[in-house]
Amino acid sequence: MNIGPMPNPKDAIIANLNRLLDQFFGAGGKAEPAAAFRSEPCPPRSKKIDRDTILKRRRPSPSHAERIALRRITESL
Repeated sequence: MNIGPMPNPKDAIIANLNRLLDQFFGAGGKAEPAAAFRSEPCPPRSKKIDRDTILKRRRPSPSHAERIALRRITESL
């Protein structure tokens, strides 16, 4: 069985669109420009800082020297 390459599905869609365009313009249809999209600028950022939303960072763990000092303090008690 000798099968050739599969047809591209986009070709059928493009052919159909071209046929519809020819029908539209053949019946006297005219193209009108569409209104362009206008993007509005974003509002400026607020300078207010909300204390509840600030990232809560972990307290840094004590260094080796601090651990030794704490151990000596606790042993002396």
